[in-house]
Amino acid sequence: MKTTRILAAALAASLAFGAAAQTSQKLSAGKANDYGLIYSLPVTALDIYIEAELNEEHPGEFHNYAKRHLGITDAITEDRLSANMRSVIIVPRGIATDRNRQLAQFKSGSSVFITLTPENLPLGINTDETVDKAPVQIPVAREAAPSPLEGEGARQAITSDMARSGSTAKKAELAAQRIFELRETRSDILSGEAENPPADGTAMQLVLDNLSAQEAALTAMFAGTKSTRTVVEKVTVIPDSIDIDGRVIARLSAVDGIISPDDLSGMPITIDVKVVEQGKLPVNEKGETKTFPKGGVAYCVPGTAMVNVKCSGRTVASADVTLSQLGVVFGLNPNLFTDKKEPYKVIFDPSTGAVVELAPIAGE
Repeated sequence: MKTTRILAAALAASLAFGAAAQTSQKLSAGKANDYGLIYSLPVTALDIYIEAELNEEHPGEFHNYAKRHLGITDAITEDRLSANMRSVIIVPRGIATDRNRQLAQFKSGSSVFITLTPENLPLGINTDETVDKAPVQIPVAREAAPSPLEGEGARQAITSDMARSGSTAKKAELAAQRIFELRETRSDILSGEAENPPADGTAMQLVLDNLSAQEAALTAMFAGTKSTRTVVEKVTVIPDSIDIDGRVIARLSAVDGIISPDDLSGMPITIDVKVVEQGKLPVNEKGETKTFPKGGVAYCVPGTAMVNVKCSGRTVASADVTLSQLGVVFGLNPNLFTDKKEPYKVIFDPSTGAVVELAPIAGE
């Protein structure tokens, strides 16, 4: 199994996977290419989007006085970092390889065309239609919200007496007094008992917001601060044709987020791929394996697998996926696409090379 790691710190809000979202190219069978069309059947890769939450906790300057002055019994007393998985999304994607190149040979004088992805993977023959797949919502990395101690309210909350005091205990006492003063002022404004009330509703809201910001900053000096940010990374895994058990694809660090598999400072993020069914060649009415047609349009009969992604042994995502590498290659008779009375079209799944639809063009 091949594994690569790609930083995804600035993912779009959503990504639409599948051929419909790709820029396609069209090639026609003609004299210049001897009425042959070349394309590549895909190997199925799994794009695994990992969203993790990183938490930071820091004690406030007056945490030792939190219970005495404010009755806070769960104040943060030491720096703490933690991380946990929020979500994992598994998205199959076809990739082209040189060893899977195919040639479909058609009759001289035919007007067959094929649509391909930029990677030369087949989308369809004799049609511009593509497989219709629902868009996949990909999580977006988010920075932590500003701490109450980082805003203008924190600067306004520090009184001159607090600034001059050289005693932490005295500063804590003054900070607690200021908190109660702010609460009383807010209560007076809301009850209409303030000596100099705000002129209107907008002014009142601005004053109340400022009082709340100051109180939050002073309270954080006792209770401490907590912040949370999320990180998102994409890990691409290309399974082989056998079961995979507990392969480490990344690690989760409380300090650095999603890190490489060989960095032992983080918790392991692993993948299990359990083969459910291998693709099989089609058989005729007698149960005999069909013969690949001469000059046939090659496609994949894929297999299926169950994929589980775990973090420290806990399953965080599961998906039943279709993989081309668990399948076999067969072919469609090229005469289907050149029949003058009833030519056919075919739509492929570019993530597996499987036939999604095979039907007469006249049936559109």
